[in-house]
Amino acid sequence: QVQVVESGGGVVQPGGSLRLSCAGSGFIFSTKAMSWYRQGSGDERELVASISTDGRSTTYADSVKGRFTISRDNAKDTVSLQMNSLKPEDTDVYFCYAHLRPGFNLVGRGTPVTVTS
Repeated sequence: QVQVVESGGGVVQPGGSLRLSCAGSGFIFSTKAMSWYRQGSGDERELVASISTDGRSTTYADSVKGRFTISRDNAKDTVSLQMNSLKPEDTDVYFCYAHLRPGFNLVGRGTPVTVTS
């Protein structure tokens, strides 16, 4: 089955950490760039972080730079998002994207993150 499945969300206090994981299946994971998005308050989801096929190139939203780290393990077909120094404004549903081809992305169901004291 062609899918990506997120895990690792939860409830954490401000300043805490969470690690999100995304497992891909049904496609050649190592050949696809991967991203994490979050729902946000607008009509469009917000790009949080992206990683190239070999993991050497990453990009981050300004709001998470220095706090979040995206990584991938092509041997295990997984991509992770390490989130440190979490803030209440990071509360959201986080989605894993596999960029299968231009204009076509495979998206998971999302995993919720709540940052609250």
